[in-house]
Formats: sequence, structure tokens, C-alpha cells
Amino acid sequence: MKRIGLLTSGGDAPGMNAAIRAVVRSGIYFGMEVFGIERGYAGLIENKIIPMEMRSVSNIVQCGGTRLRTARCMEMHTKEGQKKAVETIEKNGIEGLVVIGGDGSFRGAKILSEEYGVPTIGIPGTIDNDLEYTDYTLGFDTAVNTCLDIINKLRDTMTSHERVSVVEVMGRHCGDIALFSGIASG
Repeated sequence: MKRIGLLTSGGDAPGMNAAIRAVVRSGIYFGMEVFGIERGYAGLIENKIIPMEMRSVSNIVQCGGTRLRTARCMEMHTKEGQKKAVETIEKNGIEGLVVIGGDGSFRGAKILSEEYGVPTIGIPGTIDNDLEYTDYTLGFDTAVNTCLDIINKLRDTMTSHERVSVVEVMGRHCGDIALFSGIASG
């Protein structure tokens, strides 16, 4: 395999840029051409493909979000959208796809792999930590630590004013952020 595509899909998560950097630099080290796909599956369908080089990923590890940007793509749920994505892959000579994202991103990768024969690798990146086949996802630890920081700051103020606060966290259908933050904050 000499040409791979790389995309981030769904919600952004801390650590995505570090994963992008690792994929690009490892790919280049092993003699591959790496192509970034901007805006996830939407960019794949729209042929938003850019060549990635060592400089493309310089100075991004400490940045939040994703250098490749991300989007949710309803068109990828349709056969027409899937066929457009495969056409883009073939047109650009991409031999394999690396997908950084969560459950929806992996469902798309699974379809491309099983129904269209596109080799895919998934890197779990979602703050929700809702992928059952891995202990921790990219972004989860940062999300929990951000909540802990907020809880600790709120605790000082609430104690001073003899009040109680309720902290609502993200997580969609998974309560891991709430659970881990609650336990860690006592």
C-alpha cells in the first residue's frame, strides 16, 4: 500500500491532531503518500483531498479541534453518497483509509470496507468514550480533566456562598464523562 487517505469525522476530540500527525509522519516514514480528506465523509464525497507532508502537520499537536476539519455527513448514509465516496477514493488512487472518529465514523468505514472493499483502519476519537471495543478514546481523558477543573473551581465558590451546583456534561447516550468526573472529584 503506497497511497492512503486520512479523515476525521463527527465531533472533534482533543488528540485528533496528534493522531493526524502520527499517521502522516508514520506513513511518510514508511514510504507512503498520505492525503488528508477535509471535512470527513462530506469532503470525501466532494473530493476535498489534499496531499499531506511533514510540514502539513507541524505545530498541530497542541492545537484543539482537527486540522482536517470535520463534519457530519447524512449523504454517507445513502448508497449514492457511498458510491461517490468510493469514486473519489478510486479517482485519487487511494488504497486505504484511516478514519479518526466515533461510532458514526466507524459505521461509514465499515460500509466502505465490507460493501466496497476499501481497506480501513479506525482510530477511536470521541470525548464520549462510547466505543465498547476500547477502554479509552482520544479526547475522553481531556474531557474528564476539563470537567474536574470546572468542578473544583465551582466547589470553591459554592462553598463560599453555601450553595449547591449541578454540573451537566456531554456524553450523548454514554455516561462515562459524568461517572469518571463524579468519582474523581469526590
